[in-house]
Amino acid sequence: MKKKSVIKIGKNIQKIRKSNGYTQEKLAEAVEVSVRYISDIEQDKSKPSYENLIKICNAFQVSLDQIFSEYINTKENKSMEYSLAGFDKLSKKDKETIENLIMYFNKSKM
Repeated sequence: MKKKSVIKIGKNIQKIRKSNGYTQEKLAEAVEVSVRYISDIEQDKSKPSYENLIKICNAFQVSLDQIFSEYINTKENKSMEYSLAGFDKLSKKDKETIENLIMYFNKSKM
């Protein structure tokens, strides 16, 4: 029988928190939980509820796949995700140009 892998996301949440300049206190306030609870999550002593995971994602404007990144197998290129972060700020004409280029390159692969 295959042993179940234990999913530990505490270190990822801690990295995301620190990279956003949040203290445990500031995150606890944003999520509306105790500092102890945030500490327990980061040490993988406690698992956050779905509701609290959503609040954490919203506080940092990240998706769940960033928190569970080492457990989700995707072919998605993260550098591409970060490169497209400013796409929505482009003019309509620039967006159309990029979309046309993508369609052109995709057609040329067929």
